[in-house]
Amino acid sequence: MPRIKIPQLSHYPFSVDIPVRISDLNYADHVGNDSFLSIMHDARMLYLMSRGYSEMNVEGFGLIMADAGVEYKAQLKYGDVVKVEVGLDDFSSVGFDVYYRLTVQRNGQHKIAALGKTGMVLFDFQAQKMTPISDELKARLIG
Repeated sequence: MPRIKIPQLSHYPFSVDIPVRISDLNYADHVGNDSFLSIMHDARMLYLMSRGYSEMNVEGFGLIMADAGVEYKAQLKYGDVVKVEVGLDDFSSVGFDVYYRLTVQRNGQHKIAALGKTGMVLFDFQAQKMTPISDELKARLIG
């Protein structure tokens, strides 16, 4: 079975440090796959906030996740502080992909813990349908 390969962007315009919580750990005493997605979600929310938006209000519309992928590279443990870099690419008429690079510092070196991607769609919750992304909105989201 071929493995997921998520490309790295040449530039991530946003980064945030997120500490690993004890509740992020699974039975193997490392961060579980669900918590990787939660960390990415936190970073995405902070990215949107830096642009003046939230997932429920992007110029009157919301965002829904159409797909998600994570390419795991290294374990994360309790006490780690994860640097999450975020960038947007692959815009379509109604959505875009959010790319994430999660790194951790160990023994004085930065190590990639995971690469992630979530496909996001602009959604009109009142009409219950996808809605187009204007060029102006695209420019504001990219910043």
